[in-house]
Amino acid sequence: MSLAAGLFLCYDHDPVMRCIPCPACVLAFVAITVLALGEDPTTPIVPSAPSSTPSAIVIGFVGGFVKHDDRVHSTIQVTERLRQRFPAGVYVQAFENHRREEAYREILRRLDLDHDGTLSAEEKRAARIILFGHSWGASETVTLARKLEKDGIPVLLTIQVDSIAKIGQNDAVIPGNVGQAVNFYQPDGILHSRHEIRAADPAHTEIVGNFEFDYRAHPIKCDRYPWFDRFIVKSHTEIECDPKVWNQVESLIDSKLSPKAGQRDDQLKESCAECGIPRSVASEK
Repeated sequence: MSLAAGLFLCYDHDPVMRCIPCPACVLAFVAITVLALGEDPTTPIVPSAPSSTPSAIVIGFVGGFVKHDDRVHSTIQVTERLRQRFPAGVYVQAFENHRREEAYREILRRLDLDHDGTLSAEEKRAARIILFGHSWGASETVTLARKLEKDGIPVLLTIQVDSIAKIGQNDAVIPGNVGQAVNFYQPDGILHSRHEIRAADPAHTEIVGNFEFDYRAHPIKCDRYPWFDRFIVKSHTEIECDPKVWNQVESLIDSKLSPKAGQRDDQLKESCAECGIPRSVASEK
């Protein structure tokens, strides 16, 4: 996403760039550029104390300029419900999409069970990490997984919802440390998200699916969202507030947190039985 000439808001989606008139772009340029390029040095989220025993870690990244505690948005709602269902043994936290480094440090801190400041091979193998997000937050999901790959830390599952790649980020290729990955998207409006993800190493990463949701035929009311979201980026907002999508996200996460480890992969596939239209089918419409 970029600002062109201060007068048009442009969304770069292969093979063409689409632009819309946007008189307010000049005022938004600095803020959007800061978020698209890097981290924000404002007050950090205060982390809770890590457990002395290995636990699952679930990180959700919100999109756009959304705050980590804005309960209107589905990412925050999912994290809150997960905390209620898993009050012990699972760390669940939502982060703004410009706080990837903070989320990364928190993951390392929680994996460091002996508190010696470094991660042993055993501590890395014990990692049970799930990453998900919407829009820019989905792009950060893949970027964080790739950063963990460099440290030799595995990720159980990544979930992208209408992923919009930030400048310098690649949200299309899932790194080889990820066990399974799922992508939900919608094809309409001025914001065109990632329609297809693929595995960097198919031998180690399963792409569960790329699932399309069509809101032209089945519109969703997002009355609690700001007017800009509801009218200017309507389809992008509809998938963000669609309970069907986020129930699937939640079910996918639940499948990995199930105590019956041997059934997890089957549960994950079953949980997507009612997902949107698979990419291979949607492309034929």
